[in-house]
Amino acid sequence: MPDDVFLTGATGLLGNAIARVLVSQGRKVRALVRNTHKAKDIVPAACELVAGDITDAASVVAGARGTSVVYHAAGLPEQWLADVRDFDRVNVDGTRNVVSAAETIGATRFVYASTIDVFRFSPPGIPFDESELDPVPKATAYERSKQAADRLVAAAVATGLPAVFLHPSGIYGPGPLTSPGTNHLIADLVRGKVPMLLPGAIPVVYSDDVALGHVLAETKAAVGARYILSESTHSLTAIAEAVRAATSANGKPSKVPPVMPIAIAKVVASVGEFVSGFTKKPPLLPKGQLEFLQYGAMPSGAKAMRELDWKPRSFEQGVAQTLAFLREHGRI
Repeated sequence: MPDDVFLTGATGLLGNAIARVLVSQGRKVRALVRNTHKAKDIVPAACELVAGDITDAASVVAGARGTSVVYHAAGLPEQWLADVRDFDRVNVDGTRNVVSAAETIGATRFVYASTIDVFRFSPPGIPFDESELDPVPKATAYERSKQAADRLVAAAVATGLPAVFLHPSGIYGPGPLTSPGTNHLIADLVRGKVPMLLPGAIPVVYSDDVALGHVLAETKAAVGARYILSESTHSLTAIAEAVRAATSANGKPSKVPPVMPIAIAKVVASVGEFVSGFTKKPPLLPKGQLEFLQYGAMPSGAKAMRELDWKPRSFEQGVAQTLAFLREHGRI
């Protein structure tokens, strides 16, 4: 595949993994980053770095010129921000700028990292697939911004943008150490820094696998096609048990903390967000995060496995490899 790639989000967990997969396949990758000096220590050395920001339309167009394929993986994945308008500024307006740049350069393919949150979830405990977008605005500003961004890309497809949609669940595994999420939970479990687990469950997928799913979709997916990239769903207790099993091999098994009662968790979330309204600092437990955990969403990656020949590794394998990565980089 000779087409040069323009990539956003290369310093994040997903975008970084996409960059590694593309480079490993001999692709030329130009990564849009806000700080080229800092990005040099994060983004694969084979990538060309260009300074810019997805919220700056001119820098996006300038960075994309001379490339043919656009991968858009940048965004704000947080569940709480002091100024909720930032979700629309980055996730919606930023996506609009990247779409516009892709149209300007006549991109032959637009690979868009959406989210499972845009779909209508089945009742708890029942898997759902790509068949139905949720027409109802979701509960959090983050989710609503991703719904709006998804609609924006879909509208561009209707007018000729050759886009494909990928919908990852919770990503863990090798990547920038500053990326929040399940990696931090795994590391803190090993270090004994989790006094109590939150009640609920999360769907997960290994970073290298979700990146490969995006790359497979570039050439195998039909324009406008959607693919969920998720391997399995686990309670936080099950995640802690998987970490304990993996650490048992070195004779130092981690502990499985008790689960915080849901009533207490709701109080912590409500009080935390109230206090954050004054301090402007993130709450220990955002309400949106607790609500998502309680739902226990079970997205199905069966379509991607069937149509893209996507083969994600098991959670047990992923945890062991994540622990090895964290040890190698001095996090545990």
